[in-house]
Amino acid sequence: MQRILTRGEIENLDRTQVVRLMLPEPNTFSSRAKRLRDLAPENPIQDYLLLIALLSDAQQHVFEQTWSVPQLNEQQLAQAQAHGMPPFSASSTVRDPVWRDMLTAIIAQLLPQNTLPEAVSDNLAQLSDEIATDPTPIEQQADALLKQELDKIDAARAPFIMAALQVYWAHLVTQLESQQVPAQTPFGTCPCCGSQPVSSTVQLGGSKEQMRYATCSLCASQWHIVRVTCTHCEDTQNIAYHTLDTGSQAVKAESCEHCQQYRKILYLDKDQHLDAFADDLASLPLDILMGEAEFYRANSNPYLWQVAE
Repeated sequence: MQRILTRGEIENLDRTQVVRLMLPEPNTFSSRAKRLRDLAPENPIQDYLLLIALLSDAQQHVFEQTWSVPQLNEQQLAQAQAHGMPPFSASSTVRDPVWRDMLTAIIAQLLPQNTLPEAVSDNLAQLSDEIATDPTPIEQQADALLKQELDKIDAARAPFIMAALQVYWAHLVTQLESQQVPAQTPFGTCPCCGSQPVSSTVQLGGSKEQMRYATCSLCASQWHIVRVTCTHCEDTQNIAYHTLDTGSQAVKAESCEHCQQYRKILYLDKDQHLDAFADDLASLPLDILMGEAEFYRANSNPYLWQVAE
């Protein structure tokens, strides 16, 4: 019979026995697309989930292509280790222009789709033209997205620009080996790129049984965070869990009274097909519930951005 480990038992485990980091899987975007399509029927935002499924398919296609992306030398890796900082920090890494080529390739995959709404097609065509003529506004949008500067973000274009940034950073971090990533990095941010998690997942099976891993909203790496801990402020005393009466019990909102923030937490023992991005996006009614309870999302889902009021 399975038994859930207590927080103290998890903290006292031999650290060599805990898988601390999982780099992105080769099929990360196609798996996301499939999950989005599975979740779409009868969902309040069905059409949007199907649109993002198309976008995820395009991401997978572009991710599988061969791209020349920057690599870190031994000195840079050693500096990251010495200072406990993510090797490919989103806040300080200078982006290679190839990321814009990835964005162009994603748009090229999407435009022929006859199910795209006309407004989306027009938006993507304009975006493609701007990349070719003056990339400065696109780079500024990328900066705003990576810094979570909501007042500067174009919400209609953000999911597509962010999609290219995800593919670019996934290419960067998959060059790494787990031992090259510092064991101690700032709490609550990705050890590989320093971005915030989109959600966390309680794993199923093997050495990761009942362990909780946060999933990076940018590069999709996963890292271990002890359960019943706020993924935003690290508080352990004021944690609560929320579900909808009619919603999936596999998806909950983990709230913190200390910082008034929340993130979704997913339970693979209740649904083995959960995806950190897709199930977070598809459970929008739970976000509405949390807003009514005066809790705030710690950060946006990269596929859905709201205009700052």
